[in-house]
Amino acid sequence: MAKVNPLSAGELSWKCDTSVFSFATTEEIPSLQEIIGQERALKSIDFGLGIQNHNYNIFVLGESGTGKNTTVREIVEKKARLEPVPDDWCYVFNFNDPDSPKALNLPPGRGSELAIDMDELIEALRRDIPKVFESKDYEKHRDELLEGQQERTRALFFRLEQRAIEKGFLLKKSVSGLSVVPAKGGKALSQEEFDALPHEKKSSIEQELAILQDKLSDAIRDARNIEKETKERINSLDREVVQYVVNPHINDLLDKYKEFKGVIEFLYKIKENILDNIEDFRPKEEVPLALGGLKIQRPEPSFERYRVNLIINNKDAEGAPVVCESNPTYYNLFGRTEYRVQFGAATTDFTMIKGGSVHKANGGYLIVNALDILRNIFVYDSLKRMIKNKEVRIEDVWEQYRLVSSSTLKPEPIPVNIKLVILGDPFIYYLLYNLDNEYRKLFKVKADFDNALPNDENNVQKYAYFVATRCREENLLPFDRTGVGRVVEFGCRLAGDRNKLSAKFNDIKTLVVESSYWASAAGASTVGAEHVEKAEEERTYRNSKIEEKIREYITNDTIMVATEGSVTGQVNGIAVLDPGDYAFGKPSRITVRTYMGDSGVVNIEREVKMSGRIHNKALMILTSFLGERYAQDFPLTLSASITFEQLYEEIEGDSATCSETYALLSSLSGLPIDQGIAVTGSMNQRGEVQPIGGVNQKIEGFFEVCKAKGLTGRQGVIIPKRNVRHLMLKKEVIEAVNAGKFAVYPIETVDQGFEVLSGVPMGEKDETGRYPEGTANYLVANRLLKLARCLKEFGKAEKKRPEEQKKERAQEVRKGS
Repeated sequence: MAKVNPLSAGELSWKCDTSVFSFATTEEIPSLQEIIGQERALKSIDFGLGIQNHNYNIFVLGESGTGKNTTVREIVEKKARLEPVPDDWCYVFNFNDPDSPKALNLPPGRGSELAIDMDELIEALRRDIPKVFESKDYEKHRDELLEGQQERTRALFFRLEQRAIEKGFLLKKSVSGLSVVPAKGGKALSQEEFDALPHEKKSSIEQELAILQDKLSDAIRDARNIEKETKERINSLDREVVQYVVNPHINDLLDKYKEFKGVIEFLYKIKENILDNIEDFRPKEEVPLALGGLKIQRPEPSFERYRVNLIINNKDAEGAPVVCESNPTYYNLFGRTEYRVQFGAATTDFTMIKGGSVHKANGGYLIVNALDILRNIFVYDSLKRMIKNKEVRIEDVWEQYRLVSSSTLKPEPIPVNIKLVILGDPFIYYLLYNLDNEYRKLFKVKADFDNALPNDENNVQKYAYFVATRCREENLLPFDRTGVGRVVEFGCRLAGDRNKLSAKFNDIKTLVVESSYWASAAGASTVGAEHVEKAEEERTYRNSKIEEKIREYITNDTIMVATEGSVTGQVNGIAVLDPGDYAFGKPSRITVRTYMGDSGVVNIEREVKMSGRIHNKALMILTSFLGERYAQDFPLTLSASITFEQLYEEIEGDSATCSETYALLSSLSGLPIDQGIAVTGSMNQRGEVQPIGGVNQKIEGFFEVCKAKGLTGRQGVIIPKRNVRHLMLKKEVIEAVNAGKFAVYPIETVDQGFEVLSGVPMGEKDETGRYPEGTANYLVANRLLKLARCLKEFGKAEKKRPEEQKKERAQEVRKGS
């Protein structure tokens, strides 16, 4: 087996070749005019925006910080600028059904014109119609009609009165009205006088009285008809004179908006309503109140029904609208009907209807965040309903949940043509895709943003353009070649692969901004590599309190991790802790104890339910590896316990498989393990070492512990060879490796790692199927064979013991007899 050599300092990181840059500072290069990478996602977005089908809405997924929000907005806005401006939308009063305002659409800018025209119409009518009623001609015609009524009424009652006098009666006025009473000498008879009359006379008077009373009723009826006729003639006069004012204004508007059927119908309805409500336009009369003789005007009539509620005004728009709703509550998206409180009662009308983001985006694009629409009640289902029905309704969604329903407006729905773009995490995308059948029909375009790009010269140059763009937009100091090169290296480490660059440009931007700050603090005119490194160091210092506390516990031996000496059945594993803002490596002591039994390999964490499924699977792989290698000629019978010492939280993952294997092999073979070398790596059943995540943080975490406890030159970390391409270690570790104070060992098989830890060769089977004496495999196989034999002999002894006891009891019985 080939000996494992530690990696050289040059293999521990990738350095950006700054000679590829043709500039001295980023001031000399243009800003970035394109998206870096993401060809797959960009093609998907172009397809989704280009296809004209309401079911082809777009879900843009990707990790946070990959620039998907900015990219999507830029692409959508660029396309929208080339598209036509959608119509204006407004609500007007529905004279047939006041609770259902009508929706009108007009070309861009015409909606605001109509609203202004209607306001001017109302002002003109309120100004001109009262003047007509105050004119002398109108008063003359009205007075003539009233005088004619009075004359006819007087003549009617005069004739009746003359006839009554001829018959010996008088017309008497009282509080209850006119009545006919008998008279004598021009005076009305009293009741006593009437009773004193002879019976025949009284009967004659009563007959005549009945006839005259009927005549009086007929006269009163005729007087009322005359009054009604006069009122109708006055109303006709009012309508005639009002039309002289209304017709010119309405006709002008009818001619101006003759192309729009809905507006024409609305104007005719307004004209009819004005003529039916002329009293609203008459001059106001003062009415005295009983409170101290104060005088107030009668309540002001409302003319709101003639106004236009413009909810969408695209007068100044250029191209189709692009709306990014950052707070997609139901009412923010779909609009609302507001209320005003008067005298303790809530009232509303069509002028208080407010449009939402859906109305603003109608004819264009609406961009929302997936998590936000799922957090807000009613929103997700309402968006799907809008897409399916191709219309948007303004509703009170809480109405169905109230104990007592209240009257409210139900505006006419507005047809919509919207391309919906949702931004979210992959988890939400696949959750909706698998659980919601409607989602698959309505969001057929998936734009998947990658978190990394190829590390080639083209993308390195684009990184430089990105830095230049950020410097101009944020008013930062320019970066020189070394500064840009260090930013590129940071992007490479962030990607976790030397052949990749990170697409999390939000993190790159943060580094650029902070590097400029530290360059300014140092009085530099440009940002160099040292300032970028300073920014990284300061950022690490701000976030590494937890790491330092844990390292302090290890240093003072509160958490027991040895970095020197050799111990049997004990090895240092490394885990990655990531509270969220900062990830770091934490060494942990793994111990194994083996003894006779048939329990197999027992994971203590699993027994107490402190391990996850992946970790449990890894332990079963370890057991399979052990059985395949050593139990071909005898059964694998042992009891072994594996545990992470001083572990007080759940453990998950398979990166400790190699560590656990080495501790188990050490315990079985009796070979001590060098405690100065930590181990990370997964393995399969064939003993091949598999790559793991967080390799840089793990190496640096153990290095910091070794540095705190004292570097001896014999310390290091064993990693999978397949992880070498992921190494982007910090300068301090590379310098220690270069000075021979620390080492990184890449291994391909489990055997290679154990040889590094124990210093003893593993050994391979010879022709007879046996391992060479003195090798690690030989020691392990012998120990397992011994355990198997001992357990077998012990089992036989256990079986014999009851039989021997029976013989002894039989002998005692014979002696007694």
